Amino acid sequence: MPALLGPVSRCGFSAALLVLWTVFAGFSRAGAEHAATATLPAAFSDLLPHFQVEPEDEYIVKNKPVTLTCRSTPATQIYFKCNGEWVHQDDHLIERTVDPATALPIMQVTIDITRQQVEKIFGLDQYWCQCVAWSTTGTQKSQKAYIRIAYLRKNFEEEPQGKEVALDQEVLLRCHPPEGVPQPEVEWQRNEDILNPESDPNFFVTADHNLIIRKARMADTGNYTCVAKNIVARRKSTSAAVLVYVNGGWSTWTTWSSCSAVCGRGWQKRSRSCTNPTPLNGGSSCEGQNIQKSVCVATCPVDGGWSEWSKWSACGADCSMWRTRECTQPSPGTGGKDCQGLDLQSLNCTSEQCPQSECTTYMKKKKKNRDCGAEDVALYVGVVAVALCLTLLLIVVVLVYRRKKEGLDADVADSSILTTGFQPMGIKPKNSHLLTIQPDLTTTTTSYQGTLRSRHDTTGKFSMTNGTLLDPLPNGSHTLHNGKLNPDPPEFVSRLSTQSYFKTLPRDVANASYGTFNFLGGRLTIPNTGISLLIPPEAIPRGKIYEIYLTVQRKEDLRLPLAGCQTLLGPVVSCGPPGVVLSRPVILSMDHCSDGCLDNWALRLKKQNYEGVWEDVLLMGEELVSEPYYCQLEAETCRLFSEQLGTFALVGESLHMGAAKRLRLVLFSDAYCSTLEYNIRVYCMDDTQEVFKEVMQMERQLGGRLIDEPHILLFKDSYHNLRLSIHDMPQAHWRSKLLAGYQEIPFYHIWNGSQRYLHCTFTLERLSLSTCELTCQLCVWQVEGEGQSFSLDFNIFMLMDSSASALAGPSAFQIPYLIRQKICSSLDAPCPNGADWRMLAQRLKLERHMSFFASKASPTSVILDLWEAQHFHSGNINQLAAVMADIGKQEAMIFLVSDGEC
Repeated sequence: MPALLGPVSRCGFSAALLVLWTVFAGFSRAGAEHAATATLPAAFSDLLPHFQVEPEDEYIVKNKPVTLTCRSTPATQIYFKCNGEWVHQDDHLIERTVDPATALPIMQVTIDITRQQVEKIFGLDQYWCQCVAWSTTGTQKSQKAYIRIAYLRKNFEEEPQGKEVALDQEVLLRCHPPEGVPQPEVEWQRNEDILNPESDPNFFVTADHNLIIRKARMADTGNYTCVAKNIVARRKSTSAAVLVYVNGGWSTWTTWSSCSAVCGRGWQKRSRSCTNPTPLNGGSSCEGQNIQKSVCVATCPVDGGWSEWSKWSACGADCSMWRTRECTQPSPGTGGKDCQGLDLQSLNCTSEQCPQSECTTYMKKKKKNRDCGAEDVALYVGVVAVALCLTLLLIVVVLVYRRKKEGLDADVADSSILTTGFQPMGIKPKNSHLLTIQPDLTTTTTSYQGTLRSRHDTTGKFSMTNGTLLDPLPNGSHTLHNGKLNPDPPEFVSRLSTQSYFKTLPRDVANASYGTFNFLGGRLTIPNTGISLLIPPEAIPRGKIYEIYLTVQRKEDLRLPLAGCQTLLGPVVSCGPPGVVLSRPVILSMDHCSDGCLDNWALRLKKQNYEGVWEDVLLMGEELVSEPYYCQLEAETCRLFSEQLGTFALVGESLHMGAAKRLRLVLFSDAYCSTLEYNIRVYCMDDTQEVFKEVMQMERQLGGRLIDEPHILLFKDSYHNLRLSIHDMPQAHWRSKLLAGYQEIPFYHIWNGSQRYLHCTFTLERLSLSTCELTCQLCVWQVEGEGQSFSLDFNIFMLMDSSASALAGPSAFQIPYLIRQKICSSLDAPCPNGADWRMLAQRLKLERHMSFFASKASPTSVILDLWEAQHFHSGNINQLAAVMADIGKQEAMIFLVSDGEC
């Protein structure tokens, strides 16, 4: 039958079908069920078959065969071909129906594929089947269906490990499921309950099936299991016990109790409890005392006491006199009792002291008149005294006023002299176009603070001679190399510092470039920063020679106004002098750290004016060719065409949360470690060369070394912080000294860009000085944001620099002195078979120094000196003994000499 199904020509196709129909017509009813040939009505004889059902990919589970189905209309034949060979007709099960809508005949065929067929012929992943349908017009092939044997290994490639973590600490549980076909799905269980990260955002499952608990809660304590499943089986990893513990914390101190003594020396105390929070699940208890005592002195109560009685008063008109006393000896205090008794006593006068006769009345009136006269005299005397005082005060005021007036006249004279030199004057220089700030001629007075010398100091004046912005070049010839003179850098910077436009610039020669240019132009470059200034030919007018500088400003020294979602995207660059007249624009190149998509940003170029105020001079995408500024933004570089020099900064304002800054993450560690502590510093900076250069210079001074290539992170405007954490340290050898499980850099510290670089330091502690290897993982991601998340794996091999700066005596050598003497006496003498110092030099791979060794009185001694210098830190004296034994000298046994014998 397969021979009848071979390819035939279009002309003989109908004849072949007729033969096939004649053959199949004689089959029995049972055989007809397997026949795959039919005739078509004449109305449909010109239609190609099309498939209503095509075979799909299938997986064989255990030993159960799979069934492939194919349905086509209209079709006269339909058969399966598996891996290029026709399936026998007896293996086909064919059904014929008619489409009620179109009256077209429908043929459906099914076959079964067993596990033995797949394994025996084509292995696990290569077995495929395809359906072929015929009609009177032509043939059609269905899609290929691949049949694979499904399986799932038993053993996980990596299982989660139990951990004990503090409250709110991040937890990372790793899981690498077993190999399987189809790819197994992974889910996590806690105490046999399935975890759903969508319902509980505290859980996060990474793309590589790891489980992250963002902040460990008490409810997160339990047994965690990684479950892998596919259509074959379901596998569970070993459970990892996660214990969330709480370290105890002290509550606030209570107020001090009252003093234990009512009077005199006593004690008072206050207490606190380890309940903020209470230690749980093995967390550490609070350290320190829960009760504090203090000495107190209670003031004793003082009872009041009467003072002495005053003298009796004179007898009054009512014939009575009185006296008083006060409760002041002592006064009652601190709860003491008041004085008991009367504080006023009165007594009647005697009859002799209180006469009631007329004479007595007369004498009283006379005395009263006399008293009134005395009161009038006293009044007059007081008025006279007041008048004298006023007169004296007036005299003093007049004298003081005269003296002050004389002093004021002198001051006014001096002030007029001082201000005369500062009256505004009309100055018309030879080259008026070089004046960038005109003097204010409307000012009539000058505010002055300081000394007279500072008023007349003219060192800071701007020289306008010869039409140049700097002092005129001295007469004589100058050799100009590529348009740049080679002045002494300190002298050049010192000279520029006297000019008004350079007073605020840093004198850091490493971050500045300067030169002298004429109409031929040139280029200024700050090495390793990506910052350069191209001065095209003819940009400087002919006949002019300018001294031009290029420098990087420190961001923290500038007050760059940033509002809303604005951020600094590159360095702040100054080029000048600002008043230089250019015939054509120069090109200032500097790095930027935006993602380069203008749809995400509104990019502005800011320029600092002469008053120090920042102004927007360009909006990217809306440049006008008539303006003095034009900008071209490349992937990592900004090219500014400018007809004016000055201080520039590129500022970006994010239009939505899809905008991102490129950050560069750089890792440094201690190059040498002689203590138990070891530091890893992770710098987060803008992805510009000038910041990276500065960090590298600083780390060289700190003695750090780069432990990994810099990595790029896209930091998005999502208002979320950047989090860094270290995981998977070997607990048997290392532990972290950080109290928290991670460190965070606030979003606004990065987005604001006012700081040149930010860094986190991870302080680790090794449990033994002999541990010299560290393998761990650093995770960096933007918390709750849409930023990238990636991991860095690194190995650190620390160099132990425990050598002292000065060593004397035997401690400076590895070979003891007596052993050294025996080796020299054994190898210095020539040996006929060559077993002497020459063979030692060859075995130590020092034969290129043979002539040098031979010129010395003891060649062996010189060889051993070189070996000591090369192998002081890492030398193996047993290896040297093996070399001696290989030479054939019995003196190799001398290496076993004890320290006492040496």
